[in-house]
Amino acid sequence: EYLKKRGMSGEIAKEFGVGYAPGNWQNLQEAFPDYNAKSLVAAGLVIQSDEGKRYDRFRDRVMFPIVDQRGNVIGFGGRVLDKGEPKYLNSPETPLFHKGHNLYNGAAARQAVHDGAPLIVVEGYVDVIAMVTAGYPATVAPLGTALTEDQLGLLWKMAEIGRAHV
Repeated sequence: EYLKKRGMSGEIAKEFGVGYAPGNWQNLQEAFPDYNAKSLVAAGLVIQSDEGKRYDRFRDRVMFPIVDQRGNVIGFGGRVLDKGEPKYLNSPETPLFHKGHNLYNGAAARQAVHDGAPLIVVEGYVDVIAMVTAGYPATVAPLGTALTEDQLGLLWKMAEIGRAHV
């Protein structure tokens, strides 16, 4: 219902890999037979308390996969459906995911710029999806509240690709 209100069809949600993390504390236990694996904590999917109790980081959220320049999922962004804090929650910094070094939709936008589309920067995940749906495939968003120097570098490289093909 939230996605429909934001103008996102099921087809578009599937294209972007948008999903949902149920509200239970250990849903990932069904997907990962070894829920106690250190790799789940290292990947930022599971949190382990000081007492050793484990629980899923993302609960009752619309989930947006974040991919690297090669199209590999390296993290997630989750938006709470109702009231709750934080409204948006990204994967923590991990060996694979560095929020300030990536852009949402960066890989697809890079290709679109290469193909001649104008590069557009917006605020968030749903904004990117709305712009792509409206015909602007080279739309990206920073992964947080501030645009970093590394993200500006990525944008500059994309813009250079676009100028090379004008």
